[in-house]
Amino acid sequence: MDSTCKVLAFSGSMRKDSFNTKLVRAAARGASAEGADVTVVELRSYPLPVFSEDLEASEGTPAAAVEIKELLKSHDAFLIASPEYNGSLTAALKNVIDWSSRKAPGEAPLACWRGKTAGLLATSPGALGGLRGLAHLRTILSGIGVMVIPDQRAMGGAMEAFDSEGRLIDEKERAAIEAIGAEVARTACLLNDGR
Repeated sequence: MDSTCKVLAFSGSMRKDSFNTKLVRAAARGASAEGADVTVVELRSYPLPVFSEDLEASEGTPAAAVEIKELLKSHDAFLIASPEYNGSLTAALKNVIDWSSRKAPGEAPLACWRGKTAGLLATSPGALGGLRGLAHLRTILSGIGVMVIPDQRAMGGAMEAFDSEGRLIDEKERAAIEAIGAEVARTACLLNDGR
């Protein structure tokens, strides 16, 4: 694999000890094993106000929005683990998408999203594992030009799934999560090679 293929991994959680952040780190290991250059970030490092065109017009784009947009633009693919809040994705994740999808002067529309590849994951203490939220996230990302791989994983039982180091205990589950990371890396590199 071309080592220049870059994958950005993050969760939609703002919680310090997030199960979904642990999950996306497992997927990131799969992408790294496939040869991708992987960066893992946490959304709480990019505090943003709720998107508002009035705020954008009066104060400009917040520095954190510019920073995360540049990070998104500099990567070929994304691994996203999204907690499910009331049957959908988190407000924090949607807010990042909303701010980063704004077109800057001289920039192509959806510059940090269009033509990129993504893999989706979720975990929660409940049996469905966040599955309903992934359907909404897939729709949003597809609508802004992201090629979301068909395979995804929603893992229930999050409270018992990780060891004290934050690693998945079940070997079959770990392999399935890492396989999604590997598939995202392979797909992104194949698409890049074809451009």
